[in-house]
Amino acid sequence: MADRRHGSMNARGGDSQMKATIQQKLIDSGEMERLRQLVANRLESSGWREDLKARCKDVVQSQGVQNLTVDRLVEEVMPHARDSVPQQVKQEVLERIRDSIASSS
Repeated sequence: MADRRHGSMNARGGDSQMKATIQQKLIDSGEMERLRQLVANRLESSGWREDLKARCKDVVQSQGVQNLTVDRLVEEVMPHARDSVPQQVKQEVLERIRDSIASSS
């Protein structure tokens, strides 16, 4: 049983190493910055940013500005922010990453 857990840890370690390698390739090629711009534009055009601003205002109003730190606001809003990114945006970014990796291989 210890062998299985050891293998599992290696797989996770391999995943993080693969993620780091992909991230570095995206940075080196300039694709990371293009992806950031794409995401910013898509989130803006989808109304996501306005929705997130409204959510932040709601949290500030409900908890009071004096009782709220930036860290606490982020903690309150982050789950909603992640969950509300349109699936189409996520899919488009994933496809761009796959295309970029495929073309650099």
